[in-house]
Amino acid sequence: AVMQAVKIGDNSVYGQLTQELKDDERNSPLKLKLKGLAEQISKFGYAGGVLIAVAVMLHKIYLAGSFAAYFADMTTVIADLVQAVILAIIIIVMAVPEGLPLMIAIVSSLNMRKMLHDHVLVRKLVGIETAGSLNLLFTDKTGTITKGQLEVVRFLTGDLQEITDFTSLPARLKELTCQQILINTSSTVTDGKIVGGNMTEAALNNYVGTYRLPQLPQRQRFIPFNSANKYSWAQVAPADGGAAYCLIKGAPEKLLQATDWYWSKDGSRLPLTDEMKAALDNRMLELAGQAIRMLALCTYEGVPADNLPDKGLTLAGVVAIRDDVRPEAVEAIKAVQQAGVQVVMITGDRKETAVAIAKDAGLLQSAEDVVWTSDELAQMSDDEVKAKLTHLRVVARALPMDKSRLVRLAQELNLVTGMTGDGVNDSPALKKADVGFAMGSGTEVAKEAGDIVIMDDNFLSIKQAILYGRTIYNSICKFIVFQLTINFSAVAINFIAPFINIDEPLTITQILWINLVMDTLAALAFGGEPALAQYLREAPKRRSAPLVSQKMLTSVIVSGLYMTIVGIAFYKSAWVDHLFRDADNHIYTYTGFFCAYIFMAVANGFNVRTDGLNLLKNISLNKGFLQVMALIVAIQVLLTFVGGRVLRTTALNAHEWGVVVLFGASIIVVDLLRKLISSR
Repeated sequence: AVMQAVKIGDNSVYGQLTQELKDDERNSPLKLKLKGLAEQISKFGYAGGVLIAVAVMLHKIYLAGSFAAYFADMTTVIADLVQAVILAIIIIVMAVPEGLPLMIAIVSSLNMRKMLHDHVLVRKLVGIETAGSLNLLFTDKTGTITKGQLEVVRFLTGDLQEITDFTSLPARLKELTCQQILINTSSTVTDGKIVGGNMTEAALNNYVGTYRLPQLPQRQRFIPFNSANKYSWAQVAPADGGAAYCLIKGAPEKLLQATDWYWSKDGSRLPLTDEMKAALDNRMLELAGQAIRMLALCTYEGVPADNLPDKGLTLAGVVAIRDDVRPEAVEAIKAVQQAGVQVVMITGDRKETAVAIAKDAGLLQSAEDVVWTSDELAQMSDDEVKAKLTHLRVVARALPMDKSRLVRLAQELNLVTGMTGDGVNDSPALKKADVGFAMGSGTEVAKEAGDIVIMDDNFLSIKQAILYGRTIYNSICKFIVFQLTINFSAVAINFIAPFINIDEPLTITQILWINLVMDTLAALAFGGEPALAQYLREAPKRRSAPLVSQKMLTSVIVSGLYMTIVGIAFYKSAWVDHLFRDADNHIYTYTGFFCAYIFMAVANGFNVRTDGLNLLKNISLNKGFLQVMALIVAIQVLLTFVGGRVLRTTALNAHEWGVVVLFGASIIVVDLLRKLISSR
């Protein structure tokens, strides 16, 4: 064969698509929020470390009586300065939640495994994170909202006769329909049967059943269907050597404009009048209102140029195809909408069919809802589209470039945008969207461009992806509150201590132990939090919203201050000191505070798990949380026996352990009071 290449490489259609797929990776909303939080925590940590080092040195000077007396012994000054700097560094290390990346990896991995059971394959972790923050989701119709099981339900002839069964068609119409299916197609035809092909081709093939022509005409030229032209046509030569003619299959509103004739029952060509066209169009509108899509089958006597002829087509008939809405998709769409996500259906169907399906699916519910066609969208400026985008529900007769444009405009409005797609032409929109949902039945290019693959092409699976994304977000928020409470209290205690004559309320080794336990082990505990349906009733988080909300900050401050007050009480209250055995170095009281501090942190873990008063709610769905917290308590008890001088601990008796447990559990009461006040 000899082929003329008009455009090659980057100048070809697929070359241009490839260039669009080379865009830089985008930052997810969660990543942006974490970056802002990291900057705030680092400032807090550095400021706290420096202030604590200065406070320690001032305390040493105060104990010496004067600057002159203190600086008289430079050896002591240098030793104290080294200790102050080490403490400052430890505080900075303590302030930074280095367990957060580990926690994100754990919770993402655990939820990825769970999502596989819901037919969702996560290719990129950024996708599952972002799915929880979606504001706007553009979704396909066929196979996603509908069942994807297309069925030909009737055949409309040019004289408005409706025939439901293929076997009842006149011989000439049977012949032309079979030719359209087996010749005017991009699918492979083997032994008179279609192999592969899209869902429409499969539905047409099933409609014909076992009927086959004795000898098919030879296809001489073929122009495949594309979303811009909305038709395909094949030039064929009859087996008996007659004149060549064309088979044309496509959108009725496109083909009927150029149709002047129709095939009658006896196989003759009769004029198709304007009145007949109007009546046919009205009937198709009625069928479209029943969520039925139409496909016109026409012939043309002669050989046209590359474009569709302006007139002269002969109508064989209009095939009516039905694709029922998935019952589970209706419930899933309702749940996603209740979650604050705007769902927009994008389809190649005519407007009337799209509207009918959107109503059945629950997408169109009010007079403010907007439905556009691709032509209407093309005539609007970007500003006009943005002004009405929040009310958009359906885009009919959509083109691939419409998807990319809508994604771009939505992101310019600072909306977190999702896109579903299955074809090569969908890949730029999938890549550009904040999270791309590729269909499992789609092309490999689309799957490569997407972040998440919906293996069963079901909207219910998209809902599950949003749920798991929100689960990750909520789990991270819980861990952050838990971690920041400990960090805040540790910095506060060590900062206040020198000013009230407390020397090392928490030693360097104790701080390191607290940091190790509360970062790493807590990440494991919160990483297994379950996906709760209540997350879908929450409003999506704005892209620009801070990660730490007002409620989270209040929890951190209240619990952190209480832990700080308890620490001061252990060191300055004679009543608390008398609850422990007497010792010259107060080792029993100091051990009691160290254990009480760990126990308060563990108890606060139960506080932050839920916003309600039932701290054990859904705990059976995360048994790992109980196991990790029990392990922390067990190790802490063990350290009182083996820690010795390294951790400044000693063994406690039963009475002292009772005091420690009461102080540790007291933070639960404090946080329950905070929740009660906050709820009112």
